[in-house]
Amino acid sequence: SLAMTTLLTERTLVRELARTIAELAASPENAARIRRWRDVNGLRRPDRAPVYCRPVGCWEELLPEERLRCTDPWLRGIERQFRRQLIKAEIGDDDPLEPSFPVGAAFAADPPNLWGVEVGRHAATAAGGAWAYDPPLKTEADFAKLAMPRVTYLPDETGRRAERAHGLLGDILPVRVVCDAPLGATLGTAAADLRGLTAMMMDTVDDPALLHRLMAHLRDATLAAMDAAEASGLLTPNTTGPMLCSDPIGPPDGPVTFANCWCMANSQEFDQISPARWEEFCLAYQLPIFARCGLVAYGCCENLTRKMEGVLCIPNLRIFVCSAWTDLDRVIERVGSHHVIMWRQKASDVIFAADDGALRAALEDGMRRLRGCHVQIVLRELQTLAGNLDRLHVWTRLAIAAAEAWSA
Repeated sequence: SLAMTTLLTERTLVRELARTIAELAASPENAARIRRWRDVNGLRRPDRAPVYCRPVGCWEELLPEERLRCTDPWLRGIERQFRRQLIKAEIGDDDPLEPSFPVGAAFAADPPNLWGVEVGRHAATAAGGAWAYDPPLKTEADFAKLAMPRVTYLPDETGRRAERAHGLLGDILPVRVVCDAPLGATLGTAAADLRGLTAMMMDTVDDPALLHRLMAHLRDATLAAMDAAEASGLLTPNTTGPMLCSDPIGPPDGPVTFANCWCMANSQEFDQISPARWEEFCLAYQLPIFARCGLVAYGCCENLTRKMEGVLCIPNLRIFVCSAWTDLDRVIERVGSHHVIMWRQKASDVIFAADDGALRAALEDGMRRLRGCHVQIVLRELQTLAGNLDRLHVWTRLAIAAAEAWSA
């Protein structure tokens, strides 16, 4: 039948893409990228600082949906994943490829909506516009509806997913079941979804007990979900991929626990409050989660200039994320070579730079100042290329040149 012929054609297409991915993963260039990340995150001197860009909202420009050929939803998702990896290979940054195909372990949450209340959002009124919070915890009485989620591993569904992927790709890319923390350690993202960002800020002054109640709930839920992930026996060390690619972490023997894993967290929702209140309402609730993990990477787009001392008190901190709003010279002075500095670029400055010279000058200036430090050069949170479809190629080439010039 026509449907069967189409399905076979689409399976063949995906398998051909997988062969190309497998060839790239086995290349000397990919091995060099992996070594580069492992060296920098191991506080060793790589041949140069690794460079990474994450297109995020730019994928619609780099890979429009109409360019995908598969119509089967599952195959279309894999085709999209592979084509994105090939585009990143063309861009030429240090995004490392694994010689395997990951399949996520399946978990069920009870209640199904996770927190027992429906998180709402006011939709954007224009294309490319911003949504707004519509939180369910509007009054103290609403907190009585808050549930403690129970996360349960689903072995049969996990097996079905792995078997299906193996049947498609197993002879090209070995299928690997992966399992990470079911809930994140940032906590502030869920808190803002549930309470609303404005209310959270006001609670720090008007009703601190209420915010403490919420943050404790989120901490306890995250720790319980970590227990469930470890109990599944499938927890996977997250020491592959960009930014966190590293040597093995923690005890080499026995079952994998979070002591063998990275924890990546931030405090973006608490950006505008004082260091003392950030430590009281955010960091204090994150620390018990960090304590169970092997290494920690902290920060995202928030300004950590005045909160640096609190971050540096995290016992197992390895990566300090220096956003475009954090004072780079202060970070260099205080962090030095004791930790890795993830030097984040300002996406708008990159996309809307007048010419290549402005990009080159900014990268060379930063790397000159960072000389002697353990550095990652990272460009994330991109929402548009503004029609400059080669901008990431150009930025990557210039970033690598600056890294080569100033990593010696």
